[in-house]
Amino acid sequence: MHETQRPAVTISAIAAEAGVSVPTVSRVLNGRSDVSPRTRERVEALLRDHGYRRRGARPSVRSGLIDLVFNDLDSPWAVEIIRGVEEAVNEAGASTVVSAIHRSASPTSTRQWLDNVSARASDGAILVTTDLDSSLRAELERLDVPAVVIDPAGVPDLDVPTIGATNWTGAVGATEHLTSLGHRRVGFVAGVPGLWCSRARLDGYRAGLDAAGIAFDPALVVEGDFDYESGFRAGCTLLELSSPPTAVFAASDQMALGVYEAVRKKALRVPEDISVLGFDDLPEARWASPPLTTVRQPLADMGKVAARTLLRMVQGEAVESPRMELATRLVVRQSTAAPRLD
Repeated sequence: MHETQRPAVTISAIAAEAGVSVPTVSRVLNGRSDVSPRTRERVEALLRDHGYRRRGARPSVRSGLIDLVFNDLDSPWAVEIIRGVEEAVNEAGASTVVSAIHRSASPTSTRQWLDNVSARASDGAILVTTDLDSSLRAELERLDVPAVVIDPAGVPDLDVPTIGATNWTGAVGATEHLTSLGHRRVGFVAGVPGLWCSRARLDGYRAGLDAAGIAFDPALVVEGDFDYESGFRAGCTLLELSSPPTAVFAASDQMALGVYEAVRKKALRVPEDISVLGFDDLPEARWASPPLTTVRQPLADMGKVAARTLLRMVQGEAVESPRMELATRLVVRQSTAAPRLD
């Protein structure tokens, strides 16, 4: 007699039968704690009944490799993240593979990265400034590769642990610092449109103005993309206004340093003629002339926390907090001062 082999069941089928979402089934499989006991029991019973086995299930021996994926690698910001991830991964006796998938990447390049992840049997992936769309998440699930996102691009998905910073609070504090010095016209150089951190910093800037009783003026907001060149262009635009700002808050240190150059091009001085404030506290902020007042974003710590979270997931441990935000703080240096009285 021959035993008839049951057809393989999918996560989607389990989810449909249990009356829950696919991400909920995924959370149960990953041992996550953010699932009610009753739902967990129902899903686990169905998994047992159907003899579910993950596609691409790994052997018990792990590779000791963690993938760290950026959209771009040409930034000191990325170096700080790498430093933190490397420290935590090395402590665990593992290694890091760093790569980049650009925002405009074709499906082919993403597919190639996934093939590489599969070929080297990576234990997990840390993705930076991404929204981890459903198709990529599904592919990582198929490969049994847990993921953590640093600085998510869109609204954080609670199905994937995310590590960020208190962008809104940091921006409020930065703006209030400038208004407390007496500035009433505060320009803002915004970050990449659509990114979660960009929106939070812009909202924090607006809230800081509101707290000081200053009306928001859209003419004082210029879009940038976090790099030096966009800060320079934005600074030139703001300084060409008929009534230019007396202070500029840039949503990244690199853009703030670009504003420095725009100020120099106009034969003006920081902070005597215009105050400039950044966000990140990269090493360059301390070396600038004058040293840059900025919001310290704990980038290396964000990398460490992300790596440690992922390593716990690799070991099958539950992640208690799917969304973590590390505190920012204002670092006051010599680039901000009271506005000059004419």
